[in-house]
Amino acid sequence: MSSKALGKDTSQIEVTHISSHGIWLLAHGQELFLAYEDFPWFRDVSVGKILKVEEPTPDHYYWPELDVDLTKEIINHPERFPLKAK
Repeated sequence: MSSKALGKDTSQIEVTHISSHGIWLLAHGQELFLAYEDFPWFRDVSVGKILKVEEPTPDHYYWPELDVDLTKEIINHPERFPLKAK
């Protein structure tokens, strides 16, 4: 006898830590660090807004309350994507 999983898997992506230096995102078992220096949109916003992250497509992360879209590539190599919010 086997059981099928019901519903949507909700643990694929989550913010695991917020510090004075940045945030840590756990996505599919891989930890990603978003430094405020490279991702200033997360500095000075409420924890609730940071925690509400979605993954609309694989390796594409979206924070709807902040209107921030990032990919795994951007997070891993921010130096390749120099545009920053002022």
